Amino acid sequence: MHNPRLTTLVMLIAAAAATRLIPHPPNLTSVTALALFGGAYFSNRWQAFLVPLIALVVSDVMLGLYKHMEVQYLSFALIVCIGFQLQQRRTAPRVASAALLGALVFFVVTNLGVWAFDSLYPKTFTGLIACYVAAIPFFRNTLLGDLIYTATLFGGFRLLESRFSALRDQGLAISSLSR
Repeated sequence: MHNPRLTTLVMLIAAAAATRLIPHPPNLTSVTALALFGGAYFSNRWQAFLVPLIALVVSDVMLGLYKHMEVQYLSFALIVCIGFQLQQRRTAPRVASAALLGALVFFVVTNLGVWAFDSLYPKTFTGLIACYVAAIPFFRNTLLGDLIYTATLFGGFRLLESRFSALRDQGLAISSLSR
């Protein structure tokens, strides 16, 4: 059976991942947004992880694979889990807070990975702090990209839901009517 909601969610995630292939400033990408979106909109946990993950893997293959991708993918999985917290209430403040938290998770996890796996910094507490301090200038673009793409995905889908009843989550609509 054709599910227009599922098809639309998958297409939006694929489109967001495809934006990684066009020229953009460093770290201004859709990765956090598509992870949050997957966690927030797929009621099936496997789909919430796999659909955005597949989109990310495909775009990474096209961009070129890199060392220690597992660190970025770990942060990605954690951000999907943040998205799970949005499933029942996707208000603008909650979504914006989740985007901010996702940016922080990405910053902390990926820079910890740089410190742990690369030889740029000594494996001391001072080296770890130096790694985080050196990454601060990149955080602005990370946060900006996360906020822009999160607003675009969540706002765009909300607009589509309001215009096309076939895209509305019937389970949520039924439960909200019974309150």
